[in-house]
Amino acid sequence: MKIAVRYYTRGGNTQKLAYAISEAVGVEAKTTAEPLEEDVDVLFIGCSPYAFDVDDNVKKFIEGINVSVGRAVSFGTASVIKTTRKYIEKLLQAKNIPLADEEFICRGSFALLHRGRPNADDCRAAAEFALNIVKEQN
Repeated sequence: MKIAVRYYTRGGNTQKLAYAISEAVGVEAKTTAEPLEEDVDVLFIGCSPYAFDVDDNVKKFIEGINVSVGRAVSFGTASVIKTTRKYIEKLLQAKNIPLADEEFICRGSFALLHRGRPNADDCRAAAEFALNIVKEQN
């Protein structure tokens, strides 16, 4: 099974989760600045909502996908909002890439909110989430 992990982060929160997921599934986590170069069965895509949207870097990455993706799985951090899924779903639909119903989202530190998050427990939970996704795919 081919798996890819891509993420965008401004403050490092989503990167922590991306590294935990990549270690769990045995592939290198790369930023959204690096396009997919081959077909994948599962694309873990990490981002956080910024002003009720995703960063333009995430949009450009998704718009630039020109390989086959079996399904995408979203993950990320947020200080207030409880999902990132709705922000990337339309972008993925435009590329005919199904988005898994499952999502991993946890608190991320922002200003004085949620200091120290994501923490080690959050990273372990993200890794376990990713392993479950991969097991389901098999």
